[in-house]
Amino acid sequence: MRRLWPLTVRGTGALILAIACFVLANELGLIELVYFGILLCAVLAASIASLYLTRRTESISRSLSPDVPSVGRDANVTVRVSVRTAVPSAQGRWSDTVPRGLTGRAQGSFPALGSGLRGGERSVELRYSVTGARRGIHSLGPLTVTSSDPFGLARRRNVLGDRTRVTVAPAVVDLPALSSFIGDTGGTLHSTTNQLGQGSDNLIARPYAPGDSMRRIHWRATAHRDTLMVRQEEQESAPEAVVVLDRGVLRWSPEAMQAPGADAAFETAVSACVSVVSRLVHDGYTVEIIDSDGTALAEPIEGGDVTEVEALTVQLATLTARRDDHLTRLPHLFTSLMTGPVVIITGRFDPRDADALAPVVHHSALPVLLAASASGDALDRAADDGWRTAAIDADVDLAAAWATAVDRGVSHALQ
Repeated sequence: MRRLWPLTVRGTGALILAIACFVLANELGLIELVYFGILLCAVLAASIASLYLTRRTESISRSLSPDVPSVGRDANVTVRVSVRTAVPSAQGRWSDTVPRGLTGRAQGSFPALGSGLRGGERSVELRYSVTGARRGIHSLGPLTVTSSDPFGLARRRNVLGDRTRVTVAPAVVDLPALSSFIGDTGGTLHSTTNQLGQGSDNLIARPYAPGDSMRRIHWRATAHRDTLMVRQEEQESAPEAVVVLDRGVLRWSPEAMQAPGADAAFETAVSACVSVVSRLVHDGYTVEIIDSDGTALAEPIEGGDVTEVEALTVQLATLTARRDDHLTRLPHLFTSLMTGPVVIITGRFDPRDADALAPVVHHSALPVLLAASASGDALDRAADDGWRTAAIDADVDLAAAWATAVDRGVSHALQ
């Protein structure tokens, strides 16, 4: 930051006038001009001293609402500055340093303050708004306050070095509900309507349907009826879904490993991940979020638990890509597993990947594949295998892409 000239326009004019008085006094032989020039210099020195020699203590704190802004959403910032000054100060200017991960105009007028000799600290509140621009953790600050003396001759720039860490979460897009498919994929709405008008016997056990967990099999009823039966009450509370976010760096650009927000395609994928999880949780699914190598990216989120969805967005704020590529090994994770929706979100995707993922279709009631960069006829081949596919490049409308994928309906049943 360049050094600030200590005099205002008025003070600079007074200094020029003092110099002119000394020059004219020598030329004209008027001693009075020397006295006047000395007086001006004394006033300027006193003005500077009032800013630099008088003790002035300041502290700063910031608060945001909401605490964690997401990409594309606004947050209101309140800056509280505690000031104690021995002499009155005129109105000044303030500006707060906004990092690249946020955008906003953080500057304004700093109010004039009276002498604080008889009182304690005075608190000044400054307000502005910022918009999340890049996922990750960023630092607001430092705050710069430019103040002047009561005569407006001198000025001082105070840089308050306190910084505030701000977490910018990935954007959460409101996706269309799965209401058209809940009857086949094990969602809560289906479970509720399926009970209407039925007797208590049917609430204990019912025939197995795609999306039911093996843990819910009612073995006694299965032996009695010679067909797989599941506990109805458990189906009401915990229909399951799996969301797979492929973090393998070979699917993205190398920048995706370096820092959040560096790869636009990876950012779209992370946003798609939290948006899909939010949609499924709202629809009543217990959602498991994993990497393509099977590593859990978060604890499973129970259906309807919106608070945990918000916590997930914070957790994924610093997520980056990783080394290695395990997408083609994903079918091994679903061996002997039967579940509801399985949503795979990946980057580069070619026909060989489509062939490798084909077995997963037979373990899901609603297999959905979202790819940021599909080559050749990879998505068409995956669709032929039974995937509900959509492309999600950096400029895509996620809601429209999701609707495109799921609007084809559910036609797969487990064998």
